[in-house]
Amino acid sequence: MKTAVSVPDELFRQAEAAARRLRVSRSQLYATAISEFLDRQQSDTITDRLNQVYSRRPAKVDPALNRAQFRSLDKDSW
Repeated sequence: MKTAVSVPDELFRQAEAAARRLRVSRSQLYATAISEFLDRQQSDTITDRLNQVYSRRPAKVDPALNRAQFRSLDKDSW
């Protein structure tokens, strides 16, 4: 789909330079940038929701599982 957007002159120049350096079209550069931005927004939303769920109650690890995890660690000195 074709669309027209306005961007500041300096941002346009930087995008042009990046497209040349990456050897991609301007359209591909903008599509990639928008896609990555939207993925990050969705990821942030999911993280925020998970944080809300898990912040309601403190996390507790089963004591037996906790001991087993510690025993499985190497005895290296730090």
